[in-house]
Amino acid sequence: MKAEYFIARRYLFSKKKFNFITIISLVSIIGVCIGVAALIIVLSVFNGFNSKVTNILISFDPHIRIETADNCKLSDYGGILEKLKEKGIKSASPYSVNKGMLASNNVNEVVFIKGVLADEVSGVSGVKDMVRLGEFDLSNKGEYGGLVLGFSLLSKMKARPGDTLTLLSPVGLESSLTQFIEPKTKKFIVTGVYDSDNKDYDGSYAYISLPNSQELFETGNTVSGIEMRLDNISDSESEKPEIQKLLGDNFKVMTWYDLHEDFYSILKVERWVAFTILSIIIAVASFNILGSLTMTVIEKKRDIGVLKSMGATNKMITNIFITEGLSVGLIGTVSGMILGIGIILSQIYFEFYKLDTSVYKMEALPVELRIPDLIYIPAAAMLLCYLASIYPSRRAARLNPVNSIRWE
Repeated sequence: MKAEYFIARRYLFSKKKFNFITIISLVSIIGVCIGVAALIIVLSVFNGFNSKVTNILISFDPHIRIETADNCKLSDYGGILEKLKEKGIKSASPYSVNKGMLASNNVNEVVFIKGVLADEVSGVSGVKDMVRLGEFDLSNKGEYGGLVLGFSLLSKMKARPGDTLTLLSPVGLESSLTQFIEPKTKKFIVTGVYDSDNKDYDGSYAYISLPNSQELFETGNTVSGIEMRLDNISDSESEKPEIQKLLGDNFKVMTWYDLHEDFYSILKVERWVAFTILSIIIAVASFNILGSLTMTVIEKKRDIGVLKSMGATNKMITNIFITEGLSVGLIGTVSGMILGIGIILSQIYFEFYKLDTSVYKMEALPVELRIPDLIYIPAAAMLLCYLASIYPSRRAARLNPVNSIRWE
């Protein structure tokens, strides 16, 4: 055992009486503990919500989407599909998205009408697996088309599976207002209802077959773009530049992250703001460490003088008080990690903090522990405690041993 550590431990734990310095040290330990625990808990909650939302989005959205750079319709999509197939991407399918109006009795709703190939949609989207009522059937039944929509939209339309809804296309709508021409419409039968756990999707998107979409919106043989899924979603970012290089600058390649970049940017900013604000708790605790060590230096002037007269170097004196400050930080950090991890694991296994299921699509607060957080948070806490120990330790090293012994 090094002499510095031995002396620092004696100063910290072997006090003969419970004095003001001891109280400040305890307050410092408690402050660091609360700060570290709060950081672990809050960041775990952010992680939980992030993972939950990401799972909802990527289970519905494609991994990569291709559109034209000028946001126009895509005509030669067959050639693009061939290039993607040659590259080894098996799951790729064209789609179209247009705004239309669904009508049922006295209810009208403007929604996004997505035209897809029913046989291929399961390879590029999880919507087929989310059907809870009926089935994902977009085939025509005589003059009626097949329609799949979300629970929220079904509720707005006051309809149920098997009902007939009228889809109004905006094509020719202006002419119908000025002339005696009926707007382009088509009747659809609700064949399936999906639940994506996302009210924006469930209330805004309805699915029809791609041929029906091209006919109703008069887009000819063009589509809005191509959607695809990879064997591993983690390869999306690495595949994006390769696909972009393959297709050229006339196309825009977007990953699942790009489709919701604004949302993820907000989450990232909130996470860093929370980290910064809660780090202030640890910073305040580190100021207590600075104060307690400074008063310890004043109280131990004679001891420091004796140590110097016995041959202790300035570096040794500095290390004694830095070790004492780091010991306080280490005790608080370890205690905070145990407390924070304990609370998070309790929430994971026992779900003691419940959520209102009428508002949230989950029964309990989602949390997730991540290894990087358990590295960065203790490192930040120990760094603040180290910085707080520098001034009093250097002040102790500058003491004159003769004056310290003579006047103390």
